[in-house]
Order: sequence, then C-alpha cells, then structure tokens
Amino acid sequence: MPKNEFSFELITQNENARLGKIITSKGTVNTPAFMPVGTQGTIKGVFTDDLLKTKSEIILGNTYHLLLRPGIEILKKFNGLHNFMNWQKPILTDSGGYQIMSLSKLNKIDKKIGAIFKSHLDGKKIILSPEKSIQVQKAINSDILMVLDECPKLTRDKKILSNAIDVSTHWAKRCKVELGNVKTKALFGIAQGGLNKDLRIESINKLIEIGFDGYAMGGLAVGENQEDMFKILNETLKYFPKNKPRYLMGVGTPSDILGAVKEGIDMFDCVLPTRSGRTGLAFTWEGKLNLKNSKFKNDYSPLDERCDIKEINKYSKSYLHHLIKSDEMLASMLISLNNIYFYQQFMREIRDNIKKGTYTNFYKKYINFYD
Repeated sequence: MPKNEFSFELITQNENARLGKIITSKGTVNTPAFMPVGTQGTIKGVFTDDLLKTKSEIILGNTYHLLLRPGIEILKKFNGLHNFMNWQKPILTDSGGYQIMSLSKLNKIDKKIGAIFKSHLDGKKIILSPEKSIQVQKAINSDILMVLDECPKLTRDKKILSNAIDVSTHWAKRCKVELGNVKTKALFGIAQGGLNKDLRIESINKLIEIGFDGYAMGGLAVGENQEDMFKILNETLKYFPKNKPRYLMGVGTPSDILGAVKEGIDMFDCVLPTRSGRTGLAFTWEGKLNLKNSKFKNDYSPLDERCDIKEINKYSKSYLHHLIKSDEMLASMLISLNNIYFYQQFMREIRDNIKKGTYTNFYKKYINFYD
C-alpha cells in the first residue's frame, strides 16, 4: 500500500477491547486513541509545542466553527489547518452535525438542502449542505473527514430517530460522492438510532452498504446515563466491520472511555480535559483533584508525580490553588496541559494492557476511580 494512503490495522484483541493503528499521510495514530478538541483551531490554553509533549497523535477540529472563522479562503491560503495552527500531525474534523443539535434554535433541517443556520456570530444565513461540509473539510485539509449527519437530542421517539437515520443516510451518500476517490484521506460514516438497538443496526447496515473508511457512533453522550450507553454499544458494535476503526463521538470521562474500549471502541474525543482545566479540576493518577479546595492551600507536592512534563511538575498544588484563587490564566493553562497529558498516559496504559491481555484487570481497577 502506498505510504500516503489511509489504512487501519487491527493488531490484537483482549476480549472485545481492540489494539490497532491508523496510518495517515500525516502520521500514525495508535488506538484506542483520544483526540483533544480544537474546535476553533486551537486546543484551549495549550501551546502546540506543549501539546506535542503530551504525545497526542491526532486532534479534532470543527467544520462549522472554522467555516465561520477564519473561513475557507484563509484556510486555503495556508493549505489547511495543519499549517495555520502549526500542527503537523493528523487532524479529524467533525462535520458540523453536532452543531445542528447544539445550535438547534439557530437552524432548521431540510433533507434536500442541508442545515440552514443563522450564524451565532452575526446572524447571517449559513447553508451547510453535505457537499459544503466536505468542501470545508477539504479546505481544512483534514486527514479524517466526517459525513454530515443529523444528531437528534436524547429521545426514545422512534419517529424522530428513524427520520434522523433517513436524513443522515441521504447526506452520507452525498458526502461520499462529493469527496470522490481520495485515498490519502478517510471518510467516516456516522450511525444514528439513539438507544434503540434495531434502529442502530438499521443505520449501521445502511452505512456499510454505502461503504466508508471508518464508522462512528453518533447521537450518544447527549444526556443518556452511562449504563445505557454501554448497553447499546454492547448490542450493536459487532455489526460494524471488524477491519475498520470505530469512533465514539464526544466521549468522555475516563470511566466512559474504559467501558467503551471494553465494548470495542477505537477512537474518542472530548472537551473535558481542557474544560475541566479552566475550572481548576485536574485528572491525575491520585484521582480527580478540585484544586479550588482549601485543603490544597498548603500542599507542596507536585500535581502528579507520574507526569514527566517539567513545566507542570515544577509547580506545587499550593501554587496552583493560589493561581486559581487569584483568577490567573496560568492555572487554566497548566491544569489543561496536565489533563491532556494524563488522558494520553491513560490511553497508553489502556493499549499496554490490551497488548498484555490484562485489560479486564485494568478496567476493574479504574472504572469507578474517576466518578
């Protein structure tokens, strides 16, 4: 296979947990993988050079937001987001489908046209069709593109869920046609169906019939409880092709990741590491630490002794507590960097345990540790 072609290799399994690697023209992604979220073309509060120190191998950008700012023309001048933000590793882009849900008050859906938005920035009319979504993602120069989909809010209404599958399948076909035969890039389909097993299977089968380079579970992490999410994954992941990567969108907490890996998920993204960092919440091997808490005022120990980024561990918990109380932005930057590092270290431990055949023990040890 030519060097620049997208490919996925499933290396081994420990029960349903999968160890693999994704090959892109911008580098290799070891799976299970966590993607820090750079919605606006930046991982909030983290320098790109520091992001590299966390050993992150892929990040996520957002089509809708990058369409609005900085816009396609500027991205094209830089030959994509990699050069624009100085990140030369793989990038996956969301299609804008999540914004159809999250900004539902500012858009309406037309199956034939796409999503018609009223810009949250200036009120201008924005039409995000399946074709436009792919065009923007190509301008971003994404390594992995997502089809435009309708992601409904949490519901058990079969009519709503079935309609979302119908619209999403129609748009998925149009996205594939628009991208064409570009072997250096991958296009992932997105399955809908909420928590309904039969509808999920229907959606998966329709996507497989179209044929994609990878498959995602959409419409989860939208308010359902964790048990329900794990249940639907357990019931339906086996219907995905074994030799293609599986992506659970918008997830999540360490325990979410542990449970989803156990069922066979390969890829994750979530804003939690940086969003938590901005509120003083640190993820460490000691557990979650709320550094706003007064008990850290006189704690002279480093944030996490297992973190080998010196820029973090030369500061004490006491100092970080002080920064938070003083409303200093350095606190958010340091804790966000720590959290991304922890997540990547956590993923390396997951991969190592799958490789050794000890994932179940690792899962049992940590599944309730970060609740």
